[in-house]
Amino acid sequence: MKTFRTLYKIELKLSLRGMDMVIFAVCLPVVMVFILGMLYGEKPAFPGSSYTFLEQSFGALTTIAVCAGGVMGLPLLVSDYRQKKVLKRFQVTPASPVMLLAVHVAIYSTYSLVSLVLVYACSVLFFGCRMQGSAAVFLLSYLLVMLSMFSIGMMVGGLAPDTKTASIAACVLYFPMLLLSGATLPYEVMPAVLQRIADFLPLTQGIKLLKASSLGLPMENVLLPVLVLVILLVCCSLIAVRFFKWEAE
Repeated sequence: MKTFRTLYKIELKLSLRGMDMVIFAVCLPVVMVFILGMLYGEKPAFPGSSYTFLEQSFGALTTIAVCAGGVMGLPLLVSDYRQKKVLKRFQVTPASPVMLLAVHVAIYSTYSLVSLVLVYACSVLFFGCRMQGSAAVFLLSYLLVMLSMFSIGMMVGGLAPDTKTASIAACVLYFPMLLLSGATLPYEVMPAVLQRIADFLPLTQGIKLLKASSLGLPMENVLLPVLVLVILLVCCSLIAVRFFKWEAE
């Protein structure tokens, strides 16, 4: 546990110096809240809806940080350490692949949770949004979505032989999920063709789960997203740990 805390403090300081995650995981979601809030105010999400546009989009906005950290930041960082021989040095220490991955997951989880608090606070204080559903259910849903997305990053980062490969894989995963899953462009306003494509993206299933929990909708309707995310979390995590590469090939 002491080793974990030491690694966490060191890696968090290095991450904060880079500022990338501060901008894309913390600042960007807050900026999106203000843009949507000023554009749509308290307008209903769609004709006849009892929810405002921002309330409908709240769950989706909280996933911007998760996507940035788990799908883009995590694989790039781990692969960069591999290419620079940092992981090779760790190999002769008591640090295991599980611990190294867990430290970085904890760091990106910190960014995601800070982003969640700021998005919620800005939505409530400046635009009068309300959490219609159970806060506890929403938090549990958020943790499942977050860990599922991070498992993808762990798998890519654990297997990619170099930064270039990890960057290509991360971009192929990150941008479609960010643009098509509903994290930025609301799923409800997409054409039917795009919605069918988006349904194949894991983040789309996560956003459906978060919307249901934040709006107080029947959770029975999102059993499929829960199942998809759990399977994704288990499979990607096992692959990441089992086939973790210490050195670039």
